[in-house]
Amino acid sequence: MTIRVAIVDDQALMRDGFTMILDAQPDIEVVGDAENGRLGVELCRRARPDVVLMDIRMPGLDGIEATRIITSEPDSPTRVLLLTTFGLDEYVFAAMRAGASGYLLKDTPAKDLVAAVRVIAQGEALLSPAITKRLIEEFARQPEPATADLALPVDLTDRERETLELLARGLSNREIATAMYIGEATAKTHVSHLLTKLGVRDRVQAVVFAYESGIVRPGQGRADDETR
Repeated sequence: MTIRVAIVDDQALMRDGFTMILDAQPDIEVVGDAENGRLGVELCRRARPDVVLMDIRMPGLDGIEATRIITSEPDSPTRVLLLTTFGLDEYVFAAMRAGASGYLLKDTPAKDLVAAVRVIAQGEALLSPAITKRLIEEFARQPEPATADLALPVDLTDRERETLELLARGLSNREIATAMYIGEATAKTHVSHLLTKLGVRDRVQAVVFAYESGIVRPGQGRADDETR
């Protein structure tokens, strides 16, 4: 199945470069590009790509607002992969909360760009330990929820709660399997069922949910795997 990709960046050179790299892949097709967030939203509505590469800093409607609009539309099939200049861009946290499925540095090698698009298209998320740590630090500066677990589904099992706690630390399916003493396929199933119950798009949104709901608090699920 061909992965349909849109590219939104205010630099023509970046758009052309990403297009050349992705169009060279037999399973990826670039269906259009746009130079700002407003045009990017219109492009996604019209072309309905599987993945959109979205720059964060653009004039007019920036990548954060564009991401929020795209991911909030109920019938949108598009997942957002953010493009940033720095690994800890000051806007990454806000963009993740807006619904982005991951982030990518603009100077990422071509093979990693291609791999990232494929990962996002499969419904997974690119959430590095560094970004997980930033999420935790950001929540640590915010007041604790008035009532912990207020937004939790009533049928969340102990196993699913444990899975959510591990996700909040940025663990991969393989690492979750090891921590829970189960097979990797079983861990993947646990994660899939958890995302469905929480009503979130992917792992990034599950991590945000874990802290906002109070099920995991800063200091409890430290991202100590950041050096892996």
